[in-house]
Amino acid sequence: MNSYYILLILLCYIGVLFIISFITGKKEDGNKAFFLGNKTSPWFVVAFGMIGTSLSGVSFISVPGMARSLDMTYMQTVLGFFFGYLIVAQLLLPLYYKLNLTSIYTYLENRIGERSYKTGAVFFIISKITGAAARLYLVALILQVHVFDTWNIPFALTVIITILLIWLYTYRGGLKTIIWTDMVQTFCLLAMLVLLIWSISEKLDLDFNGMVQAVTTNQHFRIFEFDWFSSQNFFKQFISGIFITIVMTGLDQDMMQKNLSCRSLRDAQKNMYFYGFAFTPVNFLFLCLGILLLVLGEQAQVTLPALNDEILPFFATSGILSSSVLVFFTIGIIAAAFSSADSALTSLTTSVCVDLLNTENKSEKQAKKSRILVHISISVLFAIIILIFKAVNNKSVIDAIYIIASYTYGPLLGLFSFGLFTKRKPIDRYVPYVCVASPFIAYGINYMVTTYTDYRFGYEILILNGLITCIGLWILSIKHNKLKIQ
Repeated sequence: MNSYYILLILLCYIGVLFIISFITGKKEDGNKAFFLGNKTSPWFVVAFGMIGTSLSGVSFISVPGMARSLDMTYMQTVLGFFFGYLIVAQLLLPLYYKLNLTSIYTYLENRIGERSYKTGAVFFIISKITGAAARLYLVALILQVHVFDTWNIPFALTVIITILLIWLYTYRGGLKTIIWTDMVQTFCLLAMLVLLIWSISEKLDLDFNGMVQAVTTNQHFRIFEFDWFSSQNFFKQFISGIFITIVMTGLDQDMMQKNLSCRSLRDAQKNMYFYGFAFTPVNFLFLCLGILLLVLGEQAQVTLPALNDEILPFFATSGILSSSVLVFFTIGIIAAAFSSADSALTSLTTSVCVDLLNTENKSEKQAKKSRILVHISISVLFAIIILIFKAVNNKSVIDAIYIIASYTYGPLLGLFSFGLFTKRKPIDRYVPYVCVASPFIAYGINYMVTTYTDYRFGYEILILNGLITCIGLWILSIKHNKLKIQ
């Protein structure tokens, strides 16, 4: 398809987002609307939009590609996700609503101290900006290859244009806008997923029953792995999935900010149940899409790209499928990437303003000025990190994000676990040192185990990282027989 058509699709899509931004940000653009949507968000809108935010362009690209190298074993992690959402709904959401938080890391100040609070916020900022940049990198790269390379526009300029568009439709309404744009983007993502599967089944001349049989009888339709030494072992993946959800949803300002915008705790919990349930079949469909692509590649006798992340883009652009597939793919990848990046930008702005700059203690005018400057600064930093990521990345993006999360979210897991499940209070001034040392110690243990044994850590390195942080806090703590959180 001509690059001009893809550009037209992009412009139309962005136009819809700008219309939503204009409507939602027209009446109110204050900090309360930007940070928490005035706490009036309908829970079902939040729940549906969160599906797109969690999936992002990474799932749209990487999960189908996983079917070639990991079969369907990613579903073991996804099953763990569901139980993680239940824990978040029952344990963390009641705490956040009880304390009436804007930033969830304020809990650490109440429970441990100011340095712990700042440390938790900084680890979130590092984790989120790295992960979000990796996700946005995908869509910028695809736009570069299929649109901007035609006009000899450099990749750096593509990144700047992409981030500028996201900034423009979020800078006024913030979360109030994103709640609704994410709903639209999730609908586009899921619709494109279904249309892609339908287009491939037509190419393979399969009806619904034939498609089910083609997937379930394929050699890659293997969900469970019980070899203990494999990094894909069921118990490792399942338990890791639970903890990944706890840290990347329950301890993540981005995801919790949307839940805190709901009218009540009950609404927020309903949102979490629906969202957690829906996440499983959606990921299953992505993996089925991957298997169908492998079947199509074998039937067409084509050589697939070496990188798993390039399999779906290859079929969308090679001409093997109809030209409409490229339209579906373009809309899907843009919707997935933008829904993740816009909420990340908003949550990072919130965390920096509330946690590091204490804008809640400033006048509305001063706080708004700080918010706008931070919003711009985070956008610039996004661009820089994306360019760095492009220079060094050589593996599956979704795998890279979870590995990064295992090290950067580990201290957050340790901090919150220690606060929730013990009555000891660590010496606050030592907490940053423990949190910084923990990822390095976990990495060292991983290196030693990998070098001298047959055991291979998967994403459970996150649990190890959190445990090391807890041990460090325990050693440096002072027991309080009666600890009461105000």
